[in-house]
Amino acid sequence: METEAAADGTARPEPEPGPEPGQEQRPAPEAEPASGPPRRAGIAALSPGYQLTAALALAAVALVTGVHVLMVFLHVAPSNTVTKQYGRVVDDWIYPEFEQNWKLFAPNPLQQNVAVQARGEVRTADGTLRRTGWYDLSGEDGAAIDGNLLPSHTQQNELRRAWDIYGSTHDNQGRPTSLRGTLSEKYLRRIIVLRLDRDGAAGKGETLERVQVRSRSVTVEPPKWSTEKVNRKPFYRQVSWWSVTADDAPLDTGARVRTHGAIGGAR
Repeated sequence: METEAAADGTARPEPEPGPEPGQEQRPAPEAEPASGPPRRAGIAALSPGYQLTAALALAAVALVTGVHVLMVFLHVAPSNTVTKQYGRVVDDWIYPEFEQNWKLFAPNPLQQNVAVQARGEVRTADGTLRRTGWYDLSGEDGAAIDGNLLPSHTQQNELRRAWDIYGSTHDNQGRPTSLRGTLSEKYLRRIIVLRLDRDGAAGKGETLERVQVRSRSVTVEPPKWSTEKVNRKPFYRQVSWWSVTADDAPLDTGARVRTHGAIGGAR
């Protein structure tokens, strides 16, 4: 290849000749990928035995999910032929883990202010009985929630839901109407014992022997523009006195309750 002489006497290589006029410069051809079967991903990459196992597991998950959605739908739906015939099956599936506190299609918002109140009978140090006044437990929860940006689930729902469940599983004479009635009574009684102990119903050297609970319901006043007339007189629902045992007192509170006819601390 011929070279040109630079001004300083050194030789420079000539530039490569470009394409001829009228001809396009084509890129070099890419290398062809290696031939072979495509790689499989996901379940398809598994062996046939594992594929069958995965398919059965997915089918089981889909089946359980579908049954659960159906049961929840029947639980919140208005009464119909299916719920009347299979209501017990639906309840067994839903309670207690998946209970829903709402209804589908026909919501009925609460139109009353319901306050749960409790009082106790205390055995004093000299052996006499003292009856406390009524403690407004719902009022205490409301005061704890008011102004609290992050109120706890216990403050908002524990007492209210316990009373709702008790009322729905007992008749007006306080008799349980289902197997859940006895459980709901024990649950509510334990909450009452805990709350009265927290409020200091039983003083030093005294023992909480019996508790009583009631609800005070007042109809919500209609708006000013409404012509509806409502009865604003409070309505009380009061249950009989419940005897308290050590089983009703949480172990870590130190609450003093009557124990099988004797007086002693919670065990």
